[in-house]
Amino acid sequence: MIQTLLSIGLMAASALGVATFPRSVLIFLLFQGSLVFVYRARIPELLRWSLLVVALLVLMPVIGYFNGYYLEVATQVGIFVVLALGLNIVVGLAGLLDLGYVAFFAVGAYSWAIFGSPHANIIFGGGFPLAGGWFYPFLLIGLCTAAVTGILLGLPVLRLHGDYLAIVTLGFGEVIRVLANNLDKPINLTNGPKGITPISRPPTPLGLPYGEYFYFLVLLLVVVVVIVNRRLEDSHIGRAWEAIREDELAARAMGVLFSAKQVFINPESFTFLESIGVLAMVILGGMGSIPGAILGATVVTVLNLQVLKGFSLWLNELKNAGVTVLGYSLADLPTQFEPAKYERMVFGIILVLMMIFRPQGIFPARRRQRELTTPGG
Repeated sequence: MIQTLLSIGLMAASALGVATFPRSVLIFLLFQGSLVFVYRARIPELLRWSLLVVALLVLMPVIGYFNGYYLEVATQVGIFVVLALGLNIVVGLAGLLDLGYVAFFAVGAYSWAIFGSPHANIIFGGGFPLAGGWFYPFLLIGLCTAAVTGILLGLPVLRLHGDYLAIVTLGFGEVIRVLANNLDKPINLTNGPKGITPISRPPTPLGLPYGEYFYFLVLLLVVVVVIVNRRLEDSHIGRAWEAIREDELAARAMGVLFSAKQVFINPESFTFLESIGVLAMVILGGMGSIPGAILGATVVTVLNLQVLKGFSLWLNELKNAGVTVLGYSLADLPTQFEPAKYERMVFGIILVLMMIFRPQGIFPARRRQRELTTPGG
């Protein structure tokens, strides 16, 4: 019914010669909204999960077949879902504020970017890039390295609390970014602000296009990380220490995958604002909640990649068409008012409204919901 009314409205607007908000964006948002509706609907569990599996394994690839951009968006959503799930353990379950989360994302990305690109020839003298098949061992190498690093970093960090922990993790994240930006001399390890490209991609089984392959690979990793999250939720031994270790595992693995998918990375891909973005996903969805982290990552990523940018394109179409609103010609609207330039402001407004009207998040964990609703809790 909603889709029918939407289509009628779009056709009517087109008939009047008025630029319309991109219908593909609206339809994609409706598709994602339907997933939330199915998850929350009071239907048998078997039917619920069957519908979700069909939507993710069949419908989404079909949509991507006709428009590869939406499969790209879905893959980005999956990457940030894994990042949000990892940070959700630290912030939501252990109650530790980590502001340097993107540092491990960067380490993972550069580990494969260096060895999977011709840039390694500058460092080692020849024999690179590694074949795409090395991507899979690097996923495991990244996980093991991150686990050891997490243990070494976690032991002293767990002695800190509150603002002190936030400052230390913030400093750690900035140190990694500055190192990536300046390690182009005396030995050129990261190629500095120029970044590294081209980065090898792994071979795809059965000749799958890279769009579909990365989508299914990310979906598999999401399932694995959800299982790990569930296991940690039920664990009572060293939860805080394990949390710091596991969030780095998730970030490091996603960094390797991110660099292979993007084919190009530079230090600007791993700024402090990226850590804040992932933190916003966790808070928006509901701290300590796995479904909340998934929804928060989806909402923020789609808002970034589709809604704000789509709204900017629509506004530009209205400007080019010379549309007048309340006696003011949109053709005179400065470019500084493009919505895509105000992503962080939109995040800020959303988070402020969430803290006022729903501080527990959209899908809060039961424990967190009780803390915020019980008098004196």
